[in-house]
Amino acid sequence: MTTRNLLAALTLEVAAAAALAVAPIPARAQVSLHVAIQVPVPPTPTLLFAAPGVQVVADWPEEVFYVSGGYWVRRDGSWYHAPSPRARFFHAQPALVPPALERLPPGQYRHWQKAQAHAAKEAWKAEKARAKAEKKAWKQAQGRGGGHGHHD
Repeated sequence: MTTRNLLAALTLEVAAAAALAVAPIPARAQVSLHVAIQVPVPPTPTLLFAAPGVQVVADWPEEVFYVSGGYWVRRDGSWYHAPSPRARFFHAQPALVPPALERLPPGQYRHWQKAQAHAAKEAWKAEKARAKAEKKAWKQAQGRGGGHGHHD
Protein backbone atom coordinates (compact mmCIF):
# COMPACT_ATOMS: atom_id res chain seq x y z
CA MET A 1 0.00 0.00 0.00
CA THR A 2 1.36 3.35 -0.98
CA THR A 3 1.61 6.23 1.42
CA ARG A 4 -1.14 8.01 -0.43
CA ASN A 5 -3.47 4.98 -0.16
CA LEU A 6 -2.53 4.53 3.50
CA LEU A 7 -3.38 8.17 4.24
CA ALA A 8 -6.68 7.88 2.36
CA ALA A 9 -7.64 4.72 4.29
CA LEU A 10 -6.66 6.29 7.61
CA THR A 11 -8.64 9.43 6.76
CA LEU A 12 -11.70 7.31 5.98
CA GLU A 13 -11.37 5.42 9.28
CA VAL A 14 -11.03 8.65 11.26
CA ALA A 15 -14.00 10.17 9.42
CA ALA A 16 -16.11 7.06 10.11
CA ALA A 17 -15.15 7.09 13.79
CA ALA A 18 -15.99 10.78 14.05
CA ALA A 19 -19.36 10.23 12.37
CA LEU A 20 -20.19 7.46 14.82
CA ALA A 21 -19.16 9.62 17.75
CA VAL A 22 -21.65 12.38 16.87
CA ALA A 23 -24.42 10.15 15.50
CA PRO A 24 -27.52 10.06 17.71
CA ILE A 25 -27.74 6.89 19.76
CA PRO A 26 -31.13 5.84 21.11
CA ALA A 27 -31.23 6.46 24.84
CA ARG A 28 -32.00 3.49 27.04
CA ALA A 29 -32.30 5.31 30.33
CA GLN A 30 -35.33 7.43 31.13
CA VAL A 31 -35.04 10.60 33.09
CA SER A 32 -37.74 11.47 35.57
CA LEU A 33 -38.02 14.81 37.28
CA HIS A 34 -39.87 15.23 40.57
CA VAL A 35 -40.55 18.85 41.48
CA ALA A 36 -40.94 19.36 45.22
CA ILE A 37 -41.83 22.44 47.21
CA GLN A 38 -41.79 23.20 50.89
CA VAL A 39 -45.10 24.44 52.26
CA PRO A 40 -45.08 25.78 55.81
CA VAL A 41 -47.98 24.05 57.57
CA PRO A 42 -48.51 23.57 61.31
CA PRO A 43 -47.44 20.06 62.42
CA THR A 44 -51.00 19.26 63.56
CA PRO A 45 -53.22 21.67 61.63
CA THR A 46 -56.84 22.34 62.51
CA LEU A 47 -58.95 21.24 59.55
CA LEU A 48 -62.30 22.76 58.61
CA PHE A 49 -65.01 21.78 56.12
CA ALA A 50 -64.52 23.36 52.68
CA ALA A 51 -66.61 21.09 50.45
CA PRO A 52 -67.86 17.48 50.56
CA GLY A 53 -64.77 15.32 51.06
CA VAL A 54 -62.47 18.36 51.31
CA GLN A 55 -61.08 20.04 54.40
CA VAL A 56 -58.84 23.10 54.56
CA VAL A 57 -56.24 24.20 57.11
CA ALA A 58 -57.97 26.74 59.37
CA ASP A 59 -56.95 30.41 59.32
CA TRP A 60 -53.87 29.84 57.16
CA PRO A 61 -52.50 32.35 54.62
CA GLU A 62 -52.18 29.67 51.92
CA GLU A 63 -54.88 27.25 50.86
CA VAL A 64 -53.75 23.84 52.09
CA PHE A 65 -56.40 21.15 51.62
CA TYR A 66 -56.80 17.69 53.12
CA VAL A 67 -58.42 15.08 50.88
CA SER A 68 -58.37 11.26 51.11
CA GLY A 69 -55.51 11.05 53.59
CA GLY A 70 -53.19 13.58 51.94
CA TYR A 71 -52.45 17.29 51.86
CA TRP A 72 -52.78 19.35 48.68
CA VAL A 73 -51.73 22.87 47.71
CA ARG A 74 -52.22 24.78 44.44
CA ARG A 75 -49.46 27.10 43.24
CA ASP A 76 -49.27 28.87 39.89
CA GLY A 77 -52.01 26.65 38.46
CA SER A 78 -50.33 23.37 39.48
CA TRP A 79 -51.21 21.01 42.30
CA TYR A 80 -48.75 19.55 44.80
CA HIS A 81 -49.36 16.65 47.19
CA ALA A 82 -47.82 15.51 50.48
CA PRO A 83 -48.67 12.57 52.75
CA SER A 84 -48.37 14.71 55.89
CA PRO A 85 -48.36 18.42 56.72
CA ARG A 86 -44.61 18.49 57.42
CA ALA A 87 -43.51 16.50 54.37
CA ARG A 88 -42.33 18.01 51.09
CA PHE A 89 -45.08 18.55 48.54
CA PHE A 90 -44.47 16.92 45.15
CA HIS A 91 -45.99 18.04 41.85
CA ALA A 92 -49.07 15.99 40.95
CA GLN A 93 -50.07 15.14 37.40
CA PRO A 94 -53.51 16.65 36.60
CA ALA A 95 -55.12 13.20 36.28
CA LEU A 96 -54.18 12.46 39.91
CA VAL A 97 -55.76 15.57 41.41
CA PRO A 98 -59.07 14.76 43.16
CA PRO A 99 -61.98 16.23 41.16
CA ALA A 100 -63.38 17.88 44.30
CA LEU A 101 -60.22 20.04 44.48
CA GLU A 102 -60.43 21.03 40.82
CA ARG A 103 -63.90 22.48 41.42
CA LEU A 104 -62.77 24.80 44.23
CA PRO A 105 -62.33 28.46 43.25
CA PRO A 106 -58.74 29.62 43.90
CA GLY A 107 -58.21 32.01 46.78
CA GLN A 108 -61.56 31.53 48.50
CA TYR A 109 -60.23 29.39 51.35
CA ARG A 110 -57.33 31.52 52.63
CA HIS A 111 -57.72 32.33 56.34
CA TRP A 112 -60.81 30.07 56.40
CA GLN A 113 -62.69 30.42 59.69
CA LYS A 114 -65.08 28.14 61.61
CA ALA A 115 -68.05 30.38 60.78
CA GLN A 116 -67.26 30.14 57.05
CA ALA A 117 -66.87 26.36 57.28
CA HIS A 118 -70.20 26.10 59.13
CA ALA A 119 -71.97 28.27 56.53
CA ALA A 120 -70.44 26.24 53.67
CA LYS A 121 -71.55 22.97 55.26
CA GLU A 122 -75.08 24.28 55.87
CA ALA A 123 -75.30 25.51 52.26
CA TRP A 124 -74.16 22.10 51.03
CA LYS A 125 -76.77 20.33 53.20
CA ALA A 126 -79.50 22.67 51.92
CA GLU A 127 -78.46 22.04 48.31
CA LYS A 128 -78.43 18.30 48.91
CA ALA A 129 -81.95 18.45 50.44
CA ARG A 130 -83.22 20.62 47.55
CA ALA A 131 -81.82 18.18 44.97
CA LYS A 132 -83.39 15.23 46.80
CA ALA A 133 -86.80 16.94 46.94
CA GLU A 134 -86.53 17.87 43.26
CA LYS A 135 -85.71 14.27 42.33
CA LYS A 136 -88.64 12.98 44.41
CA ALA A 137 -91.05 15.45 42.76
CA TRP A 138 -89.78 14.45 39.31
CA LYS A 139 -90.29 10.74 40.08
CA GLN A 140 -93.82 11.42 41.32
CA ALA A 141 -94.60 13.46 38.22
CA GLN A 142 -93.33 10.64 36.02
CA GLY A 143 -95.51 8.13 37.87
CA ARG A 144 -98.64 10.27 37.45
CA GLY A 145 -97.77 11.62 34.05
CA GLY A 146 -98.24 8.51 31.94
CA GLY A 147 -95.20 6.49 32.87
CA HIS A 148 -94.94 2.73 32.31
CA GLY A 149 -98.07 0.75 33.09
CA HIS A 150 -100.42 3.73 33.25
CA HIS A 151 -103.32 4.17 30.86
CA ASP A 152 -105.29 7.40 30.96
